[in-house]
Amino acid sequence: MSAEFPASRANPRLLGHEAAEAAVLDALRAGRLPHAWLITGPPGIGKATFAHRVARFLLAGGPRTAHSLEIPADHPTFRRTAAAGHADLLTIERNAGAEEEKKRRSREIPVEQIRRIEPFLRLTAAEGNWRVVVVDEAEAMNRNGANALLKILEEPPAHAVLLLTCGNPGALLPTIRSRCRHLALEPLPDATVDRLLAEHAPELDPEERASLVRLAEGSIGRAAALIEDGGLGLYRDMLGLLDDFPRVDFRAVHRMGDRIGPVAAESSWRLFTGLLVWWMERLARAAARGTAPAEIVAGEGAVMQRVVGALGRAGGLDRWVELWDNTRRLFAQADGSNLDRKQVLLQAFIGIERACNG
Repeated sequence: MSAEFPASRANPRLLGHEAAEAAVLDALRAGRLPHAWLITGPPGIGKATFAHRVARFLLAGGPRTAHSLEIPADHPTFRRTAAAGHADLLTIERNAGAEEEKKRRSREIPVEQIRRIEPFLRLTAAEGNWRVVVVDEAEAMNRNGANALLKILEEPPAHAVLLLTCGNPGALLPTIRSRCRHLALEPLPDATVDRLLAEHAPELDPEERASLVRLAEGSIGRAAALIEDGGLGLYRDMLGLLDDFPRVDFRAVHRMGDRIGPVAAESSWRLFTGLLVWWMERLARAAARGTAPAEIVAGEGAVMQRVVGALGRAGGLDRWVELWDNTRRLFAQADGSNLDRKQVLLQAFIGIERACNG
């Protein structure tokens, strides 16, 4: 199953970010459009879509009196930017990896990509008044790339706008952050995610869609990834490993390791480990508030009750938070090193069992 969502550069719609759009329009009306914008927020909420929406509006010569940044999908500027064929727009993003790892994305934006920006911006606009650069996932720049971008921000050319999207602004140099106008995008309301799923994945039944909305936490991109990679099934399988808690079904963990550990199962590995860490954090937040999280799939509440009961006997919330942090670090280490992923998964669940059994 898959959901048909347009690429960010080709998406004509933007829902849930009206305040950010108004901020750009206000700056245009006042004649004080900053030369650089830092667009932040959680992954999958529309940061890149917003950046390309701003770029299209500027490149199409949108009027200052406009009440929206929308450019019709049949507009020539929209069509050329969607096809990456506009002479005054440069998009920098993480590249695909080597051929044998083409399904994996590069972890960094190489400095060579950032160095394309300066000569691009120094050219006179070919079609209008603006030259626009979109740097998607700017936190992926390495140190050399960040320094190269900083030099551009220190002396920006006239009629040039840089739009940086970033899910982790703390990873950027403070000097880069200080030279950008900050726009913080918020997670989408559940009703918006539900509406988009109903439009783009109509084959989902209402129960599945409701579960995906809760798992997505305001990120339509996360919801789409969950659909693409069978996230609901993986989530149910993850909970199944804890069905006999405080004992873990390690035969099932072995089978899961065989399933998601190979390199060919990269997306499933990342999704499963991300869901596990997220679930542990979600349980910790709820326990700290003295509440029970809403069920995402049937039977989840019973699993959570067993975990909370075991924690109460074994050391409580502090122990679970420490376990969550250790598990998160373990998976991050596995992603950054050539560790046996099956063994990493077994180690994570051994830690969960031990922490909840005193």
